[in-house]
Amino acid sequence: MPNDPINPNSLFKTPGFHQAVACTHNKGSKTIYVAGQGAYDAEMNLVGVGDYRAQTVKAFQNLALVLSEAGATPSDVVSSHMFVVGLNAKSTEQFILGMNEALDGQPFPANASSLIGVEALAYHEMLVEISAVAVVDL
Repeated sequence: MPNDPINPNSLFKTPGFHQAVACTHNKGSKTIYVAGQGAYDAEMNLVGVGDYRAQTVKAFQNLALVLSEAGATPSDVVSSHMFVVGLNAKSTEQFILGMNEALDGQPFPANASSLIGVEALAYHEMLVEISAVAVVDL
């Protein structure tokens, strides 16, 4: 079961970190483990500082980008963890609005997901982070 790192050129690169890792199974499928995606561009600039909705849209777009690079689509996601700083009614509303428009105005497909409130993420101004697992048939 070889592991293949996935690092799209349009996302930042950090030594010792991969945007995703794909594992090919001998039963004809591939599982893709996507690292937490935030609202960063390729130059590691945070998009939407202070804006839950904008950060949610960009994080889901980055997730879709990594999936595409791995040969998957958002519809192939089977599980996700969505972390939101200071989760409350307002931030949840903005997160859901962003999730529902993230893919060219379309919602990110439903999966077995958890929405988790946290005190902070890796970087001070980061409000949203999304990790996921996808499975594709080969």
